[in-house]
Amino acid sequence: MKKRMTILLWCATALFAKAQTKVFNDTSFLQPVEVTAIKAADKSPFTKTNLNKQAIEKNNLGQDLPFLLNQTPGVVINSDAGNGVGYTGIRLRGTDANRINVTLNGIPYNDAESQGTFFVNLPDFSSSVNSIQIQRGVGTSSNGAGAFGGSVILSTNEVNTTKYAEINNSYGSFNTVKNTVKFGSGLLGKHFTVDGRLSNITSDGYIDRATSKLSSGYLTAAYNAKNASFRLNIFTGKERTYQAYNGVAETFLKTNRTYNPSGTERMGTPYENEVDDYTQTHYQFFYNQKINTYWSGNVAVFLTTGKGFYEQYKADRALSSVGLPDYFDGTTIIKKTDIIRRLWLDNNFYGSIFSLQYKKVKTEFTFGGGWNKYDGQHFGEIIWAATQAAVPKNYRWYDLPATKKDFSVYTKWTQQLTNYWQSFVDIQYRNINYTINGFRDNPPLNLNNTYNFINPKIGFTYNKNSWQAYISYARAAKEPNRNDFEAALNDQPKAEQLNDIEIGIEKKKKTYTYGATLYYMHYKDQLVLTGKINDVGAYTRTNIPNSYRLGIELEGGYVVNKKLSLAGNIALSQNNIKNFAEYIDDYDNGGQQINFYKKSALAFSPSIVIGNTVTVIPFKNTTLNFLSKYVGKQFLDNTANNARSLNAFFVQDVNFNYNLTGKVLKNTQFIVQLNNIFNKKYEPNGYTFSYISGGALTTENFYFPMAGFNLMVGVNVRL
Repeated sequence: MKKRMTILLWCATALFAKAQTKVFNDTSFLQPVEVTAIKAADKSPFTKTNLNKQAIEKNNLGQDLPFLLNQTPGVVINSDAGNGVGYTGIRLRGTDANRINVTLNGIPYNDAESQGTFFVNLPDFSSSVNSIQIQRGVGTSSNGAGAFGGSVILSTNEVNTTKYAEINNSYGSFNTVKNTVKFGSGLLGKHFTVDGRLSNITSDGYIDRATSKLSSGYLTAAYNAKNASFRLNIFTGKERTYQAYNGVAETFLKTNRTYNPSGTERMGTPYENEVDDYTQTHYQFFYNQKINTYWSGNVAVFLTTGKGFYEQYKADRALSSVGLPDYFDGTTIIKKTDIIRRLWLDNNFYGSIFSLQYKKVKTEFTFGGGWNKYDGQHFGEIIWAATQAAVPKNYRWYDLPATKKDFSVYTKWTQQLTNYWQSFVDIQYRNINYTINGFRDNPPLNLNNTYNFINPKIGFTYNKNSWQAYISYARAAKEPNRNDFEAALNDQPKAEQLNDIEIGIEKKKKTYTYGATLYYMHYKDQLVLTGKINDVGAYTRTNIPNSYRLGIELEGGYVVNKKLSLAGNIALSQNNIKNFAEYIDDYDNGGQQINFYKKSALAFSPSIVIGNTVTVIPFKNTTLNFLSKYVGKQFLDNTANNARSLNAFFVQDVNFNYNLTGKVLKNTQFIVQLNNIFNKKYEPNGYTFSYISGGALTTENFYFPMAGFNLMVGVNVRL
């Protein structure tokens, strides 16, 4: 695979080298080619939402990136700490983050093993982002993880030709503080630009002890010529968060909804260092080349390093559970002891992406792809034990390497057929190889699995008199996550497959827009939790043969006058599984009982999601945004059982912006963000499990409550 990638990169680089680089006074070629290769263009037959820098900045007061996407169609967000700082989550059309493809400047960001996205590792990255595109559904071919619910394309590589300096500070509820310093050199000597950022965010969190200490830095330097550009990005993030991922038991919701069980295995006060501590650093190098009037291309190489741990206090742990024999202290045989453990991950993710693009009046063609490799080292250490003599110093009870390789190529062809009709064809090939050398609870399980996927896409777009309509078909396939493989060799998971049909229509005028998208996403072998225990005693996801999402998304906007505008969206859907089997542990008789459902609902898939924004400009330089969000009932598992569900909720936020301009201070922006002004008690996320004991079925639900009324106040100064 390395050989294939080397040949492709050599050919692309050799072709680019034929072009001549010239001194220039404009920046016409400085749009990031690595991003345009995977973005859906305005006339592409795919469902998408674009956010520019202004839309990103107006709500950026320190909350994680998913909270900035909350008003886009079909999005549901959540937060472990309850206030959007620290670990957060996002679902799109009911699909969780490990099925949403995320790229940073075209470079894959999803974790290679879980395929999830952890924006907490890059605190305040939103302050460096220039544009975001959200594709719903399969979308166009991208780099990295398979898109099963959508794609999020983040771009920071746009060129800032004028110099600037910014100081952004905000403070709010739960002692949340954000400090950001940004600068840009503008164009130096007609060629060079340098931009940078330093950020620090701290918060006590809404949930007890759910503290966050986050810091990050971003530095980019670019050389720009008329026909070529080089760019080096280095950005890093450090997070230390007190664990809040256990949720709040249902019995506490009414009496103590901020209760955090993390650290409470220690007698007395909770263990103060029950934390997640992780540092991630990205290195990205880009070479963009305009070859001639019609051809351009890019090559990029990247390295992402990450290292960190979970620290946990575990009471009364069997020595055998960490690979140690029972200990004899001279009088007593000790089988159990309290320990403090660290579960480490030390990883490197590196590779390359490339694209070659041809653009003429009626024809656009892109050939691109990439290769990457993930080297992950999983190991566990015991740093303290109540019976210290029973545990060797610096004891490491497991050390399990894992690797993953991903190679893909794609071609995209857009053709203007007539004055009004345009066609789009896209086909991608992906090759994935997993090598797993055991799991923490099952060290002998060694696997080497390879997957080959071919993902075609085709669509047509019609444009006339401010109307745009499209229809598209896209196919996607996705490999299982690392944890899915923790099963017997004869019970290994299969890859998931998705066929997606999207039909959309939109009308755009100067003062109003409206549109609708109808979609049908049919899954084969989707991996879901069923409660089944596999042959090695683990609860892992199981392939289900037949499931689907059918929905319609309505969007609209209307400028009433210079002082009032409206925008909103409604997502209505059915999200179902056919012939679902639920497994429940039977503690009375051993084994598991099975319940069959001919038709059931997919977990965490509300049938209605509404977002609405009312913008009022009462005075000059003053803007008021009233942000509303309604999310319908969600089920915690796939049984459509009302006793295992999340209640529907409505949340109203208010955002106030006031801008001052001057000669010394070019712009001073005051922001007040009032969140959940009606003090709604709601929970957008949770989990459940059931068992039979004493002849009765017991269900235990756990929830992740969000904060009631809270606020943030920010002052942003641009010099």
